[in-house]
Amino acid sequence: MLSRRDFLQVAAATAAMMPAAGSLGHAASAQKVTQEELLKFDTKGQVTLLNFTDIHAQIVPLYFREPSVNLGVGEVHGLVPHITGKKLLDHYGLMAGTANAYAFTSVDFAELSKQYGRVGGVAQMTTLVKAIREERPDNTLLIDCGDTWQGSYTSLKTDGEDMVDICNKMGVDAMTAHWEFTYGQERVQELVEKCNFPFLCGNVQDTEWEEDVFEHTAFFDKGGVKVALIGQAFPYTPVANPRYMMPEWSFGIRPQKLQKRIDAAKKEGAELIVVASHDGFDVDRKLAATVSGIDVLLTGHTHDAVPNVIKIGDTLMVASGSHGKFLARLDVKVENKKIVDHSFKLMPIFSDVIKPDPEMQELVDSIRGPHNDHINKVVGHSEGLLYRRGNFNGTFDDLICQSLLEGRDAEISMSPGFRWGSSLPPGGAITMDDIYNQTAITYPNAYRSKMTGKMIKDILEDVADNLFNVDPFYQQGGDMVRIGGMGYTIDIHKPMGSRISNMVHLKTGKPIEASKEYVVAGWASVNEGTEGPPIWDVVAGYVSNHKTVNIPENQNVKVIGA
Repeated sequence: MLSRRDFLQVAAATAAMMPAAGSLGHAASAQKVTQEELLKFDTKGQVTLLNFTDIHAQIVPLYFREPSVNLGVGEVHGLVPHITGKKLLDHYGLMAGTANAYAFTSVDFAELSKQYGRVGGVAQMTTLVKAIREERPDNTLLIDCGDTWQGSYTSLKTDGEDMVDICNKMGVDAMTAHWEFTYGQERVQELVEKCNFPFLCGNVQDTEWEEDVFEHTAFFDKGGVKVALIGQAFPYTPVANPRYMMPEWSFGIRPQKLQKRIDAAKKEGAELIVVASHDGFDVDRKLAATVSGIDVLLTGHTHDAVPNVIKIGDTLMVASGSHGKFLARLDVKVENKKIVDHSFKLMPIFSDVIKPDPEMQELVDSIRGPHNDHINKVVGHSEGLLYRRGNFNGTFDDLICQSLLEGRDAEISMSPGFRWGSSLPPGGAITMDDIYNQTAITYPNAYRSKMTGKMIKDILEDVADNLFNVDPFYQQGGDMVRIGGMGYTIDIHKPMGSRISNMVHLKTGKPIEASKEYVVAGWASVNEGTEGPPIWDVVAGYVSNHKTVNIPENQNVKVIGA
C-alpha cells in the first residue's frame, strides 16, 4: 500500500500536471476538427513515443462511449481516472458539446455522435503514425500495450493472425499482452514468430523451471538516446481467463523482477527506461511508486483515456484509451539519463476527417471482404443507445442478459464485466458485426445451470473484490459482472464478503434465498468443457425474434459510496 506521505506526493504531482482551468475548454471551443489540427504538436527533445492499447481487434471506424461510472476506492477515490462525465469536463476545463467532450466523456454522447461521427480505424491511425514518423524519422517508437489480437469476428476466424498482419503493416516496434493468451499457448507462440517486432512479457514464466517464456527488454537508439523498453503482461491472466489455455505459464506483477530488469538495463547504458504495461491504471500507479527508475510508464488494460500525463514521483504515466479511438504522443527531452522536459497529446482519431492510409485500407478490406455478407447482416434494430462501459451496467450487456434469460429459459442471467465492445447510437441497425464486437472470444458457450442464492452472492462478492479491493495489487479483473433478472445493492467501500446486499428476484419481487436453487444462464465460463451454444447465436436469435429492441437504463443495481 502507498503510505499517506507517498499518496500526498502522488496527489500533489498529479495536480501539478493538470492544465490550467479552462485551457483545454478554450482550445476545444475554437477547435476545427481536421487532420492537421489533430497532428499539431509542440515537438520537444530527442524521443517520440507513440502508444495505443486495448484496440481489441477493431480495425474499422466505430462508435465508442466512454464510461459514465468508473469508481475508485481507498487512496485513489476521486482521482483520475475515477472521475467521469460532467465532473471530468469540469476537472479539465472542457466545454460540453465540443469534440473533446465527445472524445473523453459520455456526456451527450448520442447527440454528439451525429456531429462528430465514428472514431478509430487502423487505416486512419496509420495515417497519423506515418505523418509523425515523417516528421521524426529517427526519433519515433510505436508501442502497443496489448489486448490487440482479440475482440472481432475476423480475429476469431484467423485466431489473431489478422491483427499480427495489421501491426506488422503499421510498423509496431514492440508490444505486450493479455487477451492474446486466450488463443492458447501453442497459437500464441506461432503468432509471436510472425511478429516483426518483440513480444515483451517479462512477468510470464514457465511453471516448471520459472524461466522467462518471452523476451522482457528491447533496446532502441532514438535521437541519440539509448531507450530500454520493458514489457509487463496482464499479471492475472489465469484468473480472469481460462487457466487451461496457458497451463504451463505463470503470471504475476513481480515488482522485484521488474526492478532487476530496470537495474540491468541501466547497467547496459540505457538512458531512458520505458515500461509498456497491461497491469491496469491503479496497479501501475502503485507500481510506479514501488519500483524505482521508470521514466515512462505506458499503461493499458483498464481502457482509461486520460488527456494529460500523470506524474508519479519521477515517472510519467500515459493512459491511451481503447478500441483504436486514440493515439498518444509523448515527446521527451533527456539529459544525463533524466527527463528534463516533455510534451504530450492524446489524439482522438476522428475517422471522418482523417484520410485512411491506402496500403492499410487495402489490407483491412482483404481481411474483412470475404466475411462481409455475414458480418454486415442486419438482425434487428435498437431504439436506444447500446453501450458496454461502466462499472455496473451497460445497455449492450443488458441486451445480452435479456437474450440469455429468454434464449436459455433462465431465472437469472450473468454476463462478464468485459470493458471491450463498441457502442451503437439510437435508431441503428444491429448487425452480426456489432454482436461479435461484444462477444468474440474463444470460450463463448452459453451455459445453463442451477445455483443457490449463496453461490450467486459469492460470485458477486468475489468480482466486487477484484474491482474494489483497496490494494490495487489485488484488483484482478474487469468491471462488475452484469446481472439479468435480479437486483442488488453494493457498498463499494465495505470489505470482502459484505459489499452485496438486498438481492431481489425481479420477476417475483422476492428476496433471493441463500439455500434456494435458481436456474442461471451465463457465458464465458473459465471452466473447461462448458457446454452450450455460442453466445453470439443466443443474442442474434433474441434480436431477430424481437426485430426492434429498446433497452432502458438499468436501475436495478443500487450503489453506496460512489
